[in-house]
Amino acid sequence: MSEHNYSFGDRLLHRLALGPSLLRKVSFDIELLAAPSRTREVGPPVFINGLARAGTTILMRIFHDTGQFRSLTYRDMPFVLMPGIWARLSKFFHKQEEAKERSHGDGILVNFDSPEAFEEVFWKTFCDDSYIAKTQLSPHNVGTEVISQFQDYVKQVISSAETPQQCRYLSKNNNNILRLPAIRKAFPKGLILIPFRDPVQQSISLLQQHNQFCELHANDPFGHDYMAWLGHHEFGGTHKPFRFTANVAHMGNAHQPDSLNYWLSIWVDTYGYLLSSAPSDCIFFSFETLCRSPKPVLEKLFELAGLVLEKDFQEDKIKPPKLKDANELDENLVQLAQNIYTELSKRSEAALK
Repeated sequence: MSEHNYSFGDRLLHRLALGPSLLRKVSFDIELLAAPSRTREVGPPVFINGLARAGTTILMRIFHDTGQFRSLTYRDMPFVLMPGIWARLSKFFHKQEEAKERSHGDGILVNFDSPEAFEEVFWKTFCDDSYIAKTQLSPHNVGTEVISQFQDYVKQVISSAETPQQCRYLSKNNNNILRLPAIRKAFPKGLILIPFRDPVQQSISLLQQHNQFCELHANDPFGHDYMAWLGHHEFGGTHKPFRFTANVAHMGNAHQPDSLNYWLSIWVDTYGYLLSSAPSDCIFFSFETLCRSPKPVLEKLFELAGLVLEKDFQEDKIKPPKLKDANELDENLVQLAQNIYTELSKRSEAALK
């Protein structure tokens, strides 16, 4: 499912449903009034978050394939804040689509039933001004009222599941690194996973995606707006960097987004902040280790989630990307990144024992 292939009617509906903040808030209120959550036992959720390009999507899909999780999918679009009502209405005109490669050009196929990162619409609706500035995204404190609303929202998402086995919520939302204490407060028993990747390789991938999406957005204004509505500012025409600490942000300001050093500064700023501020029970894990030993790593992550990985799990589902060379890197940034990567690797090794 690609936002670039939507019909005129689809685009108009998305603009109406995702554009005005007031309409989004009203849709959530209607959902709570008209589609009360069904009484069922709800298991602990799983939250996957970190910088993009560290295997978050493939990890989400592996959890989703167990059949025990309800995650937002393309079928929930565009009324993602009223999942119960929209599920009832949209079933009368469900479409079937052959899976196609997503816009990232990374070989991951998507269709209407693919789980995706749409949760940020909730946070944009109720916390927009507190973390989205003109030029950056910043950590924000979430009040008790919004935390309660988020708990209600998760209940609504689970209640709209097609099968009773889908009794756990699954989220892949990179922006949640801006509010991890609130996520933990909302769901004390939830599993919070923070994947990380070799800083230079992850930065190269981010730069490539940025260039690719800048070109896409220059030729497709709707695609640009679509990403902004969803709160996806990782790269492309809607890009706004995460900013956590002034010193590293200053280093990044010496470079433009078309520079690899710019993305490396974001990596340093983000993971340096997470090392010192993430709730102590968050699980950091290495993308490189996952690629080298998929089954042992996934068995441990599943164990932490209270699951059992299927014995015949096909390890070739996880394919390590080719290593790429980098030139003209800022040596100070590289050293900072390597120091942080070493500490992250120690945390990952301890978590996966």
